Amino acid sequence: MSPTPAKDKPRCAWVGDDPLYRDYHDREWGVPERDGRALWEKLILDGFQAGLSWITILRKRENFRRAFAGFDPHKIVRFGARDVTRLMGDAGIVRNRAKIEATIGNARAWLELGDGEFAKLCWSFVGGKPRDNRFSARAQIPAETAESRALGKELAGRGFRFVGPTIVYAWMQACGLVNDHLTSCFRYDQVKRTSRASPSTR
Repeated sequence: MSPTPAKDKPRCAWVGDDPLYRDYHDREWGVPERDGRALWEKLILDGFQAGLSWITILRKRENFRRAFAGFDPHKIVRFGARDVTRLMGDAGIVRNRAKIEATIGNARAWLELGDGEFAKLCWSFVGGKPRDNRFSARAQIPAETAESRALGKELAGRGFRFVGPTIVYAWMQACGLVNDHLTSCFRYDQVKRTSRASPSTR
């Protein structure tokens, strides 16, 4: 088990006292993700989060992975009505039929693009490298941007669902396409250094 992150470090304003949330912020949020399947999994989870708090999804993440065959699009694309019924009866996940059915459709859309092409497409909307926003206050952070609107529109045109601009921007933040750690947060400089070392995807 990972050690509980220290409480005395300066963090982004949205991080509360929940150790799971702090660990997610301290180790994962904002780190550039280049793996197409991992990007897809996080996009699906952000879609499930719509209307809910992220900590709710975080607590259920392992249940989601179990229920959705490890988020393997090759397996999910074969899900049928019986699987939808099974998932609707699974209290370990968010039981929303529209989101469950969208996940199956999104697996099909992902497969049509392919792992490398999905990552390349997504990263192309920030020029292939993480964007450092240098926000000093939470109020400066937007809910959506021109890039998230454009990317969401592109993904929707390719058959993806639950890819509105707000969902897409939250996903861009989580996957490190943008560095939205506040400049006062101890992770800001760490993620920035990671971003500089991250290879360009073009």
